[in-house]
Amino acid sequence: MQTFLVGRYYKDFVRAGAQLSDADKSKLRALNEEESKLSADFQNRLLAGTKAGGLVISTKSELAGLSDAEIAAAADAAKARKLDGKWVLPLQNTTQQPYQTSLTDRSVRERLFRASTTRTEHEDSNDTRALILRLAQLRAERAKLLGFPNIAAFTLDDQMAKTPDHAIKLLTDMVPAITKKAEGEAKAMEALIAKSNSDVKLEPWDWQFYAEQVRKAQYALDESQLKPYFELDRVLHDGVFFAAHELYGLTFKERKDIPVYHPDVRVFEVFDADGTSMALWYCDYFKRDNKIGGAWENSFVDGSGLLGTKPVIYNVANFERPGAGQPALLAFDDVTTMFHEFGHALHAMLTRVEYPRLTGTNVPTDFVEFPSQFNEHWALYPSVLANYAKHYQTGKPMPAELVAKLKKAKTFNQGFSTGELVQAMLLDMAWHTLPPGPKQADVDSFETAALEHYHVNMPLIPPRYRSAYFAHIWSGGYSANYYAYMWSEVLDDDAYAWFEEHGGMTRANGQRFRDMILSRGGTDDVAVLYRAFRGRDPQVGPLLEQRGLK
Repeated sequence: MQTFLVGRYYKDFVRAGAQLSDADKSKLRALNEEESKLSADFQNRLLAGTKAGGLVISTKSELAGLSDAEIAAAADAAKARKLDGKWVLPLQNTTQQPYQTSLTDRSVRERLFRASTTRTEHEDSNDTRALILRLAQLRAERAKLLGFPNIAAFTLDDQMAKTPDHAIKLLTDMVPAITKKAEGEAKAMEALIAKSNSDVKLEPWDWQFYAEQVRKAQYALDESQLKPYFELDRVLHDGVFFAAHELYGLTFKERKDIPVYHPDVRVFEVFDADGTSMALWYCDYFKRDNKIGGAWENSFVDGSGLLGTKPVIYNVANFERPGAGQPALLAFDDVTTMFHEFGHALHAMLTRVEYPRLTGTNVPTDFVEFPSQFNEHWALYPSVLANYAKHYQTGKPMPAELVAKLKKAKTFNQGFSTGELVQAMLLDMAWHTLPPGPKQADVDSFETAALEHYHVNMPLIPPRYRSAYFAHIWSGGYSANYYAYMWSEVLDDDAYAWFEEHGGMTRANGQRFRDMILSRGGTDDVAVLYRAFRGRDPQVGPLLEQRGLK
């Protein structure tokens, strides 16, 4: 491990410019400083633009289709902005917004879609486009200084994928299957529209709404049927914590005597199978206006044998806050998010590494999503689902027929879901494979040209994040790395297939995964770690099967 650590530090120094001349070091320092400033500026503008972009509703009838709890939450959001007598639909960080699934007023859906997609494109103080153009140019210049043709080549040289071509091939190889699946999904919606004698022409702001109608028609599954079975606290204790106990022997105790940074935040002490206290874990689940969108994991303290420190880890999400007196009922996507982010937390908490540089989630970005995405599988695992999916009022388990519909619907709309994700990944690659030179002339035209270049420009399915609010790549540390989610998904589906081949959720299987993956941090080449666990290199087949693309 010490030899590997020395090699890592050496590579870190070289990648940071240690071998450059003094003049080039000065240039690199200036580029880094400007990039840091612009990234922070981008994040501030995006936060402000997202807050300002929340759709203000003046007439309650425009909210037709939303539940009483959602309407109450919209009223609370308006009151928080001193807009009494109105309702506010806050924007989430993604292009499509959850409310579009339920809003029956098509004009409101369109307004919400346009508010989302133009949130930082109003030529005001929140406009991010000029920052993006300069950031892309700065990164290309930095890559050249460090001896690489573009910043993606520099970034992936230190990843499992090794080169941009490998990452791009993974994504573009999926495009034909994605396109075919999406075309079938669109036809199903158009048939539903025609059956209702409507002359509506399907548009991007309609996709969520009509997809839900098709889901109900084909799968008899309504999201409102599911939510009563996904009360947040029960999902946490009887789902997320239960799975961690069954696989890894962990137990959790809430601590109300430890200070938190906001009243929404909760903290738990984590105990190993032998009763040893091993970590603290914080969760911060509800959306706030001054909070960055999305969901993530991070650490207050990394666990390290050398320093004798135990991990102090936190998970953050942006679930809709329930109205006063209402339960926190989740969509299944939110449930999946809880399992996902806790997978990152497990990676950090179960580390057994001596040196801080190699501990926990200090692994290549295209490997770091592997444990988190792997953990998502347990949300639908029969014994886990049965333990937490209980009606918040009656305590009765989710009926078997509803469970069957939920599982059957897992591959529904995957042309859309995979399509918006792969578009964003390829958009990231397009920006970060630019060579050094003049700034691009225009953000929107570059985006369109990039999607057309990769044959993935789908008018009905915009990217999950458009360039102007793509926080992951401009301020979130995922520049030239957003592909990592799909790369890691190949690993996680392949690893889950191993569990299925070896008896599923057992303590022995969990311990093997813990010992060979979760506890190892970045102590070896991650391809070697994975190969030792699986007995071979990863294969893409399980991913295609899980997404219904095969």
